[in-house]
Amino acid sequence: MNVKKISTRKISEIAAEQIEEMIAKGSFKPGDKLPSVRELCELFGVGRSAVRDALTSLQGKGIVQVKQGEGTYITRFDSSKLFHNPHLHPDIKDIQELFQARKMVETGLAEMAADNRSEEDLEMMKRLISDETIHGWEEDYKFHMAIARAAGNNILIQFVQFISETLKKSMIDFHHYLETRSDMARKIEEQHQEIYLSIKNKEPDQAHKNMSDHLELVEKLLQLSILQEQ
Repeated sequence: MNVKKISTRKISEIAAEQIEEMIAKGSFKPGDKLPSVRELCELFGVGRSAVRDALTSLQGKGIVQVKQGEGTYITRFDSSKLFHNPHLHPDIKDIQELFQARKMVETGLAEMAADNRSEEDLEMMKRLISDETIHGWEEDYKFHMAIARAAGNNILIQFVQFISETLKKSMIDFHHYLETRSDMARKIEEQHQEIYLSIKNKEPDQAHKNMSDHLELVEKLLQLSILQEQ
């Protein structure tokens, strides 16, 4: 296992980031027991207090669970804790359920946006998908949020934010995967354009369909990218 030795700057925070990165990359999976404090000290080349502080921080985020007398375990994803612990890492089944929620909510938001959008909303969407803009995870997220805001329902905006935060790590990795699939990257850009145009042209039914087609493709490619990493 390749692990970088940690500098003395903010040791516990960097140790926490290292552990979280290892979890995200699959070195440790939900339900797995972490190495002991002593082993983590040797792994990172830091003191016991730094490791203990790192584990306390991760427990506060809901990423690990410390069981007295047993050790520290990676927390399993629990959809009931979604709104309280968006740092949990979902697996493929969880991603399927999150995308079911996205398809139910975001297709409706696209439909509502086609009726309610302002010129300012359209300008924001257009800027985020223009050829002059880098089309990474952040721009993708902002585009979908711009549609949610154009729809005008604050509760649904928050719901989309929670789902996006939960999927953030998976979606960032997905965009790295798209860098190796230029054909699919272009297809997704085309779908964004189609969604934008249907909203601009005040076509709610078409906006609903375009968003549904887009999320179906993204979910399929996301699952494929995850399986290739395993």
